[in-house]
Amino acid sequence: MTSQSIIALAGNPNAGKTTLFNQLTGARQHVSNYPGITVDHKEGHLEHKGTGVIITDLPGTYSMTAYSVEELVARDYLISHRPDTVINIVDASNLERNLYLTCQFLELGVPLVIALNMIDVARDRGIEIKAEKLSELLGVPVVPIIARSGFGKEQLLDEALAIASQRRQWHPRDISYGDDLDAAIADLMTTIESSSFLDKEYPPRYTAIKYLENDEQILQKGRDTDLTTATRLENIVNKVCEHTVKTLDVYPEAIIADHRYGFIKSILRQGVVTHKFDTDRLYTSDRIDKVLTNRLVGPVIMLAVLFGVYQFTFAWSELPVAWLENFFGWLSTRVDGILPDGQLKSLVISGIIDGVGGVLGFVPLIMFMFFSIAILEDTGYLARVAYMMDRVFRTFGLHGSSVMPFIVSGGIAGGCAVPGVMATRTLRSPKERMATLLTVPFMNCGAKMPVLALLIGAFFSENKARYMFLFTMLAWIVALLAAKLLRSTVLRGAPTPFVMELPPYRFPTVRGLLIHTWERTWQYIKKAGTVILGISVLLWAMMTFPQLPAERLAGFDRERQTVTAGYPATVVAELEQDAGELSSRAAELAGQLTAIGRRQSEEALRHSAAGRIGTAIESVSHLAGFDWRTNIALLGGFAAKEVIISTLGTAYSMGDVDIEAADSLGDRLRKAENWNRVVAVAALVFIMFYAPCFVTVVCIAREASWRWAFFSMGFNTVFAFVLAVAVFQVGTFLGLG
Repeated sequence: MTSQSIIALAGNPNAGKTTLFNQLTGARQHVSNYPGITVDHKEGHLEHKGTGVIITDLPGTYSMTAYSVEELVARDYLISHRPDTVINIVDASNLERNLYLTCQFLELGVPLVIALNMIDVARDRGIEIKAEKLSELLGVPVVPIIARSGFGKEQLLDEALAIASQRRQWHPRDISYGDDLDAAIADLMTTIESSSFLDKEYPPRYTAIKYLENDEQILQKGRDTDLTTATRLENIVNKVCEHTVKTLDVYPEAIIADHRYGFIKSILRQGVVTHKFDTDRLYTSDRIDKVLTNRLVGPVIMLAVLFGVYQFTFAWSELPVAWLENFFGWLSTRVDGILPDGQLKSLVISGIIDGVGGVLGFVPLIMFMFFSIAILEDTGYLARVAYMMDRVFRTFGLHGSSVMPFIVSGGIAGGCAVPGVMATRTLRSPKERMATLLTVPFMNCGAKMPVLALLIGAFFSENKARYMFLFTMLAWIVALLAAKLLRSTVLRGAPTPFVMELPPYRFPTVRGLLIHTWERTWQYIKKAGTVILGISVLLWAMMTFPQLPAERLAGFDRERQTVTAGYPATVVAELEQDAGELSSRAAELAGQLTAIGRRQSEEALRHSAAGRIGTAIESVSHLAGFDWRTNIALLGGFAAKEVIISTLGTAYSMGDVDIEAADSLGDRLRKAENWNRVVAVAALVFIMFYAPCFVTVVCIAREASWRWAFFSMGFNTVFAFVLAVAVFQVGTFLGLG
């Protein structure tokens, strides 16, 4: 039996941490969320030279001070789980900035190994780093690696497991912060040590530094643990703050940051880093950026890339989507022939196969879309999109940091509003953050994409990529206009400056792309098999019960008996035998019976709970061209937007007696009397902009308040309905249907 070690991967965003994680673990990983929050928690397994290894990929963070949820999660994991080794991934081409986090690891005393990543990029830039010298000065192993290709990973694991095998105590590294703060740290440590304050979690010096940095989480934890000692510590810190502000016009946290960078520079200047080229030399990434981020050319290229994503997605997914549609049609026919008539048959065909099958039928489209987005992310292009969009966003009262939440929410393709809402935490201005938080649900998230693909494919099949591109542009335009409205009224305030890091361009690895694509696609499949299945069954029940009264059912039976009474027994028998070629009299009878069955199915659906709700709001929804069946689907979309497809599939199969026909949902909508191109566009506009799904609403409530969550539901729905009514009325007036 092999021994087992626990290793954590930590580092700055864009340092290659996730790439290294994928290289080390491959498919032997799973993704979940840290308790109570939606930050990804990735864990993988491997075996190296007889030792089992559990690797946890911590969220990317620039600091160990709890300014964001990622920093909080990373620090809390290290404190609570105490991994045997922490591998700190450092970008060799941005060494000074990346070593800032390393300093904080050293001060915490974690057993550390530095993975000096992207040494090839550094070498191309004329930067030579002496890993042995850096290791000697920092007192921890330093291993040069190239995460993308896997170079150096074996040596890295050797060093990490060697550290892990020692099971040594955490030994904090002391860094001087100048006479004033060093004296204050000594006073704080005396108080901390005398009362054993938080000593089971943090080293005393580390706690003292966190108090000087005004770390809110540590301060609150201190008050909850020992209010008396916490108050004494805060009084000491307040006196130090007064002194540093009076004498230096800075707060202690700024002095600490300056001294950390000074410590880093003193190390790098001891022969660790040498530059072969002139520092003014343009690197490859810089030369590319002169074109891709150009004020005039950059936006044109960005739009071309976006259109290319949709062109690629629809071109490659069309055939597999058709295969899946045919498969679920065939499955419905098979089940129809096996199960006896009754509620079970209706549940399986209308509730499950036509409901969930409609959502799963778009898995290939979602997969190719996620693959495209993974390429843009892994190459570093999405960061350039954020940089270029900053100029636009500031016009509408938003911040450059708002761009990434929009992109994460589906601004290019796919995505999800929940992490988009969470990503607004990076915005420091409360009003800019709130405006961003309320408008990111307007993006075309992965849940909306199948609905958009369904309606565009049904009514605009000749130019699917073009229409998807146009609706994506519409989502951006409407979201920005809504943000401007909010920033000019309820969220009025001055904009704040924007600074962001542009990571170097990289060639993505096939392995990394496949892993990223599969992770997101699997999340979609799991949602269809769990949440969507449950909601589909619930909506099927609402569209089935209560059933028609017995006397009304008897009326339909009498009507059938009356119709068949005028025909010879041979003609009725011909229908019952399902002959391939019906005689003219049998065909006439079949048409009459089909009409009766259709009226019965429609009346039964209208009589159900869902039908009554859909019919009740039809007096208003008809202004946008929505009939009662469409209303049922749109109501289901409040829970999750994918449910719209499953509910339409259920409603348009239960309302048609020929449920064994293998027509796709798109075909059924195209043939429906109440649907046309104008209705389709109105529905698309409404679905894109009405209330966020239930999970997003809960997330907004957690990030802001339930008042803002209900505001988002009400504002978005009214806004979307007004747009849909305008589209339908104008389109109908112009005769475009």
